[in-house]
Amino acid sequence: MSLTDTAVRSAKPGPKPYRLYDERGLYLEIAPSGGKWWRFKFRFAAKEKRLSLGVYPDVSLKDARERREAARKQLAQGIDPSALRKEEQAKEAEDALTFGVVALEWYEKKRPGWTESTAYNKMRQLERELLPPLGALPIKQVAPRSILNAVQKIEERECHETARRILQCTGQIFRYAVAAGYVEIDPTPALRGALRAVTSKHRASITDPKAVGPLLRALWGYEGSPVVALALQFAPLTFVRPGELRHAEWSEFDEEAADWRIPAAKMKMKAMHIVPLSRQALAVLKVLRPLTGGGRYLFPSERSADRPMSENTVNGALRRLGYSKEEMTGHGFRSMASTLLNEQGWNRDAIERQLAHAESNSVRDAYNRADYLPERRKMMQAWADYLDAQREGGMIVPLFKKVGGC
Repeated sequence: MSLTDTAVRSAKPGPKPYRLYDERGLYLEIAPSGGKWWRFKFRFAAKEKRLSLGVYPDVSLKDARERREAARKQLAQGIDPSALRKEEQAKEAEDALTFGVVALEWYEKKRPGWTESTAYNKMRQLERELLPPLGALPIKQVAPRSILNAVQKIEERECHETARRILQCTGQIFRYAVAAGYVEIDPTPALRGALRAVTSKHRASITDPKAVGPLLRALWGYEGSPVVALALQFAPLTFVRPGELRHAEWSEFDEEAADWRIPAAKMKMKAMHIVPLSRQALAVLKVLRPLTGGGRYLFPSERSADRPMSENTVNGALRRLGYSKEEMTGHGFRSMASTLLNEQGWNRDAIERQLAHAESNSVRDAYNRADYLPERRKMMQAWADYLDAQREGGMIVPLFKKVGGC
């Protein structure tokens, strides 16, 4: 006897699961919890099997019968409906495992081992360069051609180093996917040599003493945001990496001790770094504190105080001051300090330590950190005095341009 809508609707749960049978293998299973599941019982290859057809009332009696008939047609064609269902579910799961899903999973796995600036830059790379062209594709369908198209668009912008890094990052994501069992191979080795060869260039920097004075006068005369103006002044005084400057936090500074201690997690070499602060650097902090001292970052984003200044802010300010990317960059303050301090005869090891460059010998690394600090303090003050002399060589100006009532 076949079921009716009334019988299905009025079926009540019991102490144990029980079944209400329709016909041709269809039945309704009622659980003690009150749930009602449609099942189809059939035989395939001399074995009894069952196929779930959905949950009542989402699937009505009429819908369940239609699904049963579709399964019976498959049986008539020699197809196992349950095996076909598993294949379809596996295909759906495969389609849902997109490159974007795996890329973000890779990011979260790697994030604890990165500095804050590295993590920030990696996420920006993903959001800008990789996820828009590749993120929605099932990872198993990402072919070398798709990757090449993405990196060639970056090359078209003349961002050759970015293109190389994006290709490298894509390979890292795929190697993680291979290890996780999501794909069988990394397609990026097929692109070896596909990018245009570009002659390596040093980061643009001004190292001619005659050009340092005009640069500094331009920095001190910047008429944009007061916070950006102070970042432009702080950069040559400390010559840290641009990411370390942008991510500087007030909690890292001891103005009484004249120290900026950058945590190891933020440093490229994963070691805590001390930046002795000259009188001039402390003067910048004094002007800056009323502007941003109530927040986390010395140089926050203009859009949100909870985020650091954009990586393009300092370079953008240099462009507005008339310096092209071939002449000077935010990273160029490091080369400027390294070149001129070496020319002035300062201890090379003290300079390298202040630049936070890697030391191959770990024992010597610890020794340098302790032994050269007094000399580095003298060097940083002498460097700030030198910058003042260069800046004031052509004109006498106040240490800080008064902006915004400061």
